[in-house]
Amino acid sequence: MQNKKNWIWIILIVFVVIIGLFFYSAYNGFVTKDEAVKTAWSNVETQYQRRADLIPNLVNTVKGYAAHEQSTLNAVVEARAQALSFQVSAEDLTPERMAEFQRAQNQVGSALGRLIAVAENYPDLKANQNFLELQAQLEGTENRIAVARKEFNQTVNTYNVAIRRFPANIVAGMFGFERQERFAADEGAETAPTVNF
Repeated sequence: MQNKKNWIWIILIVFVVIIGLFFYSAYNGFVTKDEAVKTAWSNVETQYQRRADLIPNLVNTVKGYAAHEQSTLNAVVEARAQALSFQVSAEDLTPERMAEFQRAQNQVGSALGRLIAVAENYPDLKANQNFLELQAQLEGTENRIAVARKEFNQTVNTYNVAIRRFPANIVAGMFGFERQERFAADEGAETAPTVNF
């Protein structure tokens, strides 16, 4: 009888240790993935900041050639200021905040597109080495933004899958690990642009 009680205690202790190791592993895995999401978000913000830092130089270069295009220049400066004033922390990535952030960044992109279009009207500006270098840096930055957003979405996807899988979702729910939002496609992105020759 005593031998049977010992086996029950041993099985119970082994079971508790296994459950403890599962909770330990799941919790630490979620912490690691949550930090990866925050790091990926920081990388996105870094690339947007890089773009914002290039804008004053680009505007000043264009300003010397296209002084009468003041409304376009002002639109770029205002969009940049608005985008810089809108900050989203990695802890506050709600769908609403993400949508607001994307709108602010899309306004910057739109204003920059108009600025580059204005430059097409000034052959001397298009040939200016400083402008060409800034334009190349801006194009590179837009590519970096796209890559950072893609990596952010992949990291968020990995995190979201991990917190939803059974039985780890029990641990996630107990410790408050919640689903994170991804970047969505820009509004109207599903419609191909019209090209006329």
